[in-house]
Amino acid sequence: MFNEICIYEAKLTKLNEIEELMKEVAEFYLKQEGVISVHYIKRTHRQKNFDAVKKGELPVRLTKNVGKVTYILYWVLENEEVHARVSKLGIERFYKRWKRCLITMPKIILGENIV
Repeated sequence: MFNEICIYEAKLTKLNEIEELMKEVAEFYLKQEGVISVHYIKRTHRQKNFDAVKKGELPVRLTKNVGKVTYILYWVLENEEVHARVSKLGIERFYKRWKRCLITMPKIILGENIV
């Protein structure tokens, strides 16, 4: 398996637009041969601190967005060849719309499964 984790920082004025775009992109990716799963996540919580984690306390819900909203893409593909092919198709089809919604270029992490 080959994985991509992508961290996006979205403009506050573009939240509806980016969430609609994510639905469209996920649907497009899932139709491509070799794509196993696609998940977009919106950051809605944070840990209070490490001690709270050790005590098993619930995370804290974010109540306001200061300047941006963080989203994460996590998708799984059969291999890096599928990733290269499908990423190219996604860039060709969606790049201009992504760029309008983002504060900075996304941070991308690529890798293979260990377990």
